Amino acid sequence: MTLAAGIDVGTGAVKAVIFRVEDGREEWLARSTLRIRQRDPMHLAREAFDHCLEDAGIKESDLDYVATTGEGEAIPFHTGHFYSMTSHARGARHLNPDTVAILDCGALHGRAMITDERGKVTNYKMTSQCASGSGQFLENIARYLGIAQDEIGNLSLQADDPEEVSSICAVLAETDVINMVSRGITSPNILKGIHLSMASRLARLLKSIGVKNDLIMMTGGLALDEGLCEAMREQLAKMKGVEAKVINHEDSIYAGAIGAALWGVFRSEKLAQSGHMLKAS
Repeated sequence: MTLAAGIDVGTGAVKAVIFRVEDGREEWLARSTLRIRQRDPMHLAREAFDHCLEDAGIKESDLDYVATTGEGEAIPFHTGHFYSMTSHARGARHLNPDTVAILDCGALHGRAMITDERGKVTNYKMTSQCASGSGQFLENIARYLGIAQDEIGNLSLQADDPEEVSSICAVLAETDVINMVSRGITSPNILKGIHLSMASRLARLLKSIGVKNDLIMMTGGLALDEGLCEAMREQLAKMKGVEAKVINHEDSIYAGAIGAALWGVFRSEKLAQSGHMLKAS
């Protein structure tokens, strides 16, 4: 039996999980997510980690490995660090083993990845940080429109005449939205237009890395935005030669942390097989 924790420090939130793996069975023991909101991510990582230990009913010394990903390499109590794309790919495949491509939509960027039959990332592309296709941009627009962030997806699905944002610059795109409001465009149509604009760029990323008839798992902070997921399906359906299916999972936000934990299990077991005893300190 191997016990491992995974901690994913993103731009908008810190996610932590604990897994137990025995005879190939992966059992999820605990999870925690904390929004950063101008707080110290390292302190939040400790807090989320402690929450997981408490929920799992174990001590830190019981863990065989504490794995980090994202911006978590500076966490002082980690055992090892894994690249974010590798972690998201592993986590997405845990959530759905049929996953071939991963679309990680975070606070600052979108990232498309495709894997081989072993789950190894073989190609990827990402949006630029200044593009109006990020969680932070959507959060800013929601604040301007006076709606809660968790209302965005459902409102977008209610649109009847969406108007797409033309600019790829977040600052100029926000100006577009202000103009839309002044013209009386409804919030659902503004949000659906933003989703379609974001999805158009993300769909092009997916096609550029070779996605065709594959299962695409949405991960990251925007993965549960059903408005964005539906916009992705609509934009991919317009692409010649692409018949991919876009899905998400209720635990998609934890994909990076899950992948880090499971890679930690793998590394811990390899070290044990080579005669190295490794415990998280």
